[in-house]
Amino acid sequence: MRKYKALVVDDSAYNRATIARMLESDEAITVVGSAVDGVDAIAKTVRFAPDVITLDLEMPNMDGFTFLRWLMKERPTPVIVLSSRSDNRSVFRAMELGAVEFLAKPEPRISPSIERVREDLVDKVHAVLNLEMEKVRSSVDLLAQKQNAPVVRKEDEARSEQGPVEVVAIAASTGGPQALQAILTALPGDLSAGVVIAQHMPAGFTRSFAERLNKLAALMVREAAAGDRVEPGTVLIAPGGAHLTVQRETGGISADVHAAVQTDKYVPSADRLLHSVAEACGPAALGVVLTGMGRDGAVGAVAIKNRGGHCLAESQESAVVFGMPKEAMKTGAIDKSLPLHKMAEEIARRCSASKGIH
Repeated sequence: MRKYKALVVDDSAYNRATIARMLESDEAITVVGSAVDGVDAIAKTVRFAPDVITLDLEMPNMDGFTFLRWLMKERPTPVIVLSSRSDNRSVFRAMELGAVEFLAKPEPRISPSIERVREDLVDKVHAVLNLEMEKVRSSVDLLAQKQNAPVVRKEDEARSEQGPVEVVAIAASTGGPQALQAILTALPGDLSAGVVIAQHMPAGFTRSFAERLNKLAALMVREAAAGDRVEPGTVLIAPGGAHLTVQRETGGISADVHAAVQTDKYVPSADRLLHSVAEACGPAALGVVLTGMGRDGAVGAVAIKNRGGHCLAESQESAVVFGMPKEAMKTGAIDKSLPLHKMAEEIARRCSASKGIH
């Protein structure tokens, strides 16, 4: 069996030892070194050529952000950020620079140890080990371009063959934060459909994620709460650690939030969200399955298709992890697959037929 090499970067000796112990509890992973700051991490990366790196962001001498910029330019390697919830805004800056996953450290008041994240950490390591880093770099480049790019204007696009779209439901996991940022920052603020998102993410991070996107996008973006209205030009992101669904009520469509249980495999569940959108909107639903490991979203895409709606999937060309889109495509429910840089244009085109119906 091949042993995958991991490098642990953290300025806490306790964290370094604990993370190394958790990683090496898996027989396929060996920790080849640890680093106390970014300068040390550069030296250890050059020396050991790790297959994966766990990274703390706040460190002396050279922080994790500076190290990430160097790494993505010189030695592109999958990076998993370990961050406290109190520093959750930093996570999304790191992902914009090329980190592919993140994990929340337990709050000290809840547990003095980070042992309880072992299973999640090992799962995430296996998920990112064989990533094509060129795709990650392409996502980073795309985000950099979006900073100054004009939003897609639906009036500039040909009308879609699909009828009016009322709600766009998006599913994403590993690589999703970057993909969602690329899409949402390219859509017009007067999009004629509401957008709902299930991005696999732990509790305590989605509010900061939504606030960040709200500043960057022309659309109004917020973390979903029970009773929120799903309206044109607005984006609701499922709260981390919970499930989001929608339902049609008198006067429109509203959101509901449901607590997750321990047996739930995917949280927030894309299947549950997409299925509820299918029930609420029928032919006026548009499902979008983006990058991610596993098959969450495949069953939901079938539900949308069975009710007369349409579905898109990110193609293998750009998907950082081609698991979720691939599984959705296998069902036959996907009408079109396309790379990330074309996804916003396609969504806007399909929504353009909705103009003026609300």
